[in-house]
Amino acid sequence: MGSEAIIVFLLAAIVLVVGANFLSNLISHKSDNPQKREPYECGVPTIGPTWIQFNVGYYLFAILFLIFDVEVAFLIPWAVVFKEVGTVALVEIIVFIFILGLGLLYAYKKRALRWE
Repeated sequence: MGSEAIIVFLLAAIVLVVGANFLSNLISHKSDNPQKREPYECGVPTIGPTWIQFNVGYYLFAILFLIFDVEVAFLIPWAVVFKEVGTVALVEIIVFIFILGLGLLYAYKKRALRWE
């Protein structure tokens, strides 16, 4: 019974997504205005080339921020029920924070956290 429900759910999801895209393309207003193809940056026309390269360190820093921000979301519920879960959960959270520390050390070694 479980696998049939998953298959039906996936088929329904596929049909709904494809149907919504088809219906959107069918009834949407089409406009081929050349201004729509220009990059938009706060209403100010761009000066110079709009395709420039950014330092990959910015992206790595942003990804690290997101990872550690989500991990805090895991720590908050644990802290709320800390007294009820006992010593085993304390050891698990220490291992969890240790693994996060290893990730932070790895990012530091890869120079993702240094600004030069």
